[in-house]
Amino acid sequence: QLVESGGDLVQPGGSLRLSCTASGYTFTFYDIAWFRTSPGKEREGVSCISSQGGNANYADSVKGRFTISRDIAKSTVYLQIDNLKPEDTAVYSCAKSRRSFQEKCDLDGYYDLWGQGTQVTVSS
Repeated sequence: QLVESGGDLVQPGGSLRLSCTASGYTFTFYDIAWFRTSPGKEREGVSCISSQGGNANYADSVKGRFTISRDIAKSTVYLQIDNLKPEDTAVYSCAKSRRSFQEKCDLDGYYDLWGQGTQVTVSS
């Protein structure tokens, strides 16, 4: 399973670090991606990290403000979000890729295990 945490209510310009902790499978075999969903908008893949090499990929809309990383010993992927904006308000979910042993992750790929999500609200 995947369990997210770290969501909160923050003011514009603030920062958050979201966590996604995996269990029940071999963490280093599969990519992990972060997605966000907000009312009236389609789900958006914002970042992913590859299983091999930990290579990161970002949506254009978040480049420069979002940073993905992982701690293999803790089976955890982090999403650091800086300079938060009201349009970042969403439920953020992490997901595990179906493909294994990839050096490059794909935000448009197929993800077969999802967490329950954590709410991020940006408001003054």
